[in-house]
Amino acid sequence: MPSVSAHVAATLAAHVQHVFGVMGNGNAYVLDALERQGAVPYTAMRHEGGAVVAADAFHRASGELAAATATYGAGFTNTLTGLAEAVQARIPLILLVGDEPTSGPRPWGVDQIALASAVGARTYTVGRADAAATTMIAVEHALTYRVPTVLAIPYDIATREAGPIPVAPQPVLPAPLAPVGPFAASAVSAAAEALAAAERPLLLAGRGAWIAGASSALGTLAEATGALTATSALGRGVFPDDRYDLGVTGGFGAEGAMELIREADTVVVFGASLNQFTMRFGELFAPGTRVVQVDVASSATHPHVGTYLRGDAHIVAEALVAELEAGATRSSGWRESVDLAGRRAYDTGASGASGGLAEDGLLDPRAAAARIGELLPKDRVVVSDGGHFIGWANMYWPVASPDRMIMVGTAYQSIGLGFPSVAGAAVAHPESTVVLTTGDGGGLMALADLESAVRVAGGRGLAVVWNDAAYGAEVHLYGRKGLAEAPMLIPTVDFAGLARAVGAEAAIVRTLDDLAVLADWVSRPAGERPFLLLDLRISPTVVAPYQHEIIRVNS
Repeated sequence: MPSVSAHVAATLAAHVQHVFGVMGNGNAYVLDALERQGAVPYTAMRHEGGAVVAADAFHRASGELAAATATYGAGFTNTLTGLAEAVQARIPLILLVGDEPTSGPRPWGVDQIALASAVGARTYTVGRADAAATTMIAVEHALTYRVPTVLAIPYDIATREAGPIPVAPQPVLPAPLAPVGPFAASAVSAAAEALAAAERPLLLAGRGAWIAGASSALGTLAEATGALTATSALGRGVFPDDRYDLGVTGGFGAEGAMELIREADTVVVFGASLNQFTMRFGELFAPGTRVVQVDVASSATHPHVGTYLRGDAHIVAEALVAELEAGATRSSGWRESVDLAGRRAYDTGASGASGGLAEDGLLDPRAAAARIGELLPKDRVVVSDGGHFIGWANMYWPVASPDRMIMVGTAYQSIGLGFPSVAGAAVAHPESTVVLTTGDGGGLMALADLESAVRVAGGRGLAVVWNDAAYGAEVHLYGRKGLAEAPMLIPTVDFAGLARAVGAEAAIVRTLDDLAVLADWVSRPAGERPFLLLDLRISPTVVAPYQHEIIRVNS
């Protein structure tokens, strides 16, 4: 007779494409059921936090419901940073865990429901008679509200008989949010009129527009109005025509492009939260710019928004196109009148006769990032950890669409989530090269899943470690304020040696010429090469442009 664990496994397998996890006694039986049923693949990670991060990255790269699993107690508490990030980023994810027995907590037990609630995740606990139904409720909750949801199996009922396994139903999900009523219709008409009358219109889109499937409609809207386009860091590539795209806004943007954005007289924002980094701490738009925001949040997310349209980005974009087509709309002609190539250029630092070296004799990260960008395959997924280096990939390694720029950790402002993200992205995009950008501080935090990245991505995986022997962001901000720098420094770590120990090819990169190893790696078929790690010994004196903005605001 099928057990409680078999019921949970079968129901979950009907709705997820992959499970990432670490086995322990609390989830041993449900993992056994998943393996024996064979309906969904499982990837073993080396840290429970890494399992949640890998599942998160898998969702961002594939759009599918994510799933991770861990044991109870210490295994569960290890997931909390990854769980908090998924909550903040609104990732639909099922975290399948063991839990205390129904007879009560063990002497070393913790209140897992309270801990999950503390970071914003709801817990559903299965019983012997309702295991499949409760699993289905958890799936619907995760998908409906776009949040991670904990599904707990009390240890003492995991193996109890639960009767025949029912057929898993399809989740019933709400329709995309449409603006309805006369006030909403009037707001859509007013936004369309503003775009039609604008001399310098700009459309800005984020990851929410990609999730809504708004790319094509946004392209049509941009063409109809002659608008320039730009994106948040997580929305890179959402507009189908990049000829008139200014790239990422905020501190990751090219200075010339940001100057052009300040010339816009009307801006319509789709599915972007307009956080402080996207908005350049309030300096992105010039005073007097008319800003319209389209989002599903309950209200506008920045004080500079003058008009808020609550609705699905795709639906609202199509409604705006329909309004414009019904009137005598003309293209503003703005985007054809400016030299975008020059505006989108980035400073490549010491890339000339110096061999890419900064004044201190160490590698200039701008020059290295630009050269790596030239060498990388076009079919790539960029996975970013957090840290001072975070801008280099966004600036120099553009991607084709938002599902190819994975930045797990930015919502919760965490570092150390890079290596496990590689595994999730590699499973979601098995045809592409997965490129990790990470620092020495974050890389050391995530070291448990270096092996996972090497094993799962194999010859399609590449890690670039920006090794400046410091927590660079802290040095540039707090060191300038006169705080003691010793706690901010890290002894130089041989990441190349660590990578070789788990089966990767690796090289220490001190000059641009040393990047010949990357050119050679790219020239070989993926099946005939191992994972590659580049340990870049970079200058700590080069400060990223976005960091200058943070320094200015905090000075």
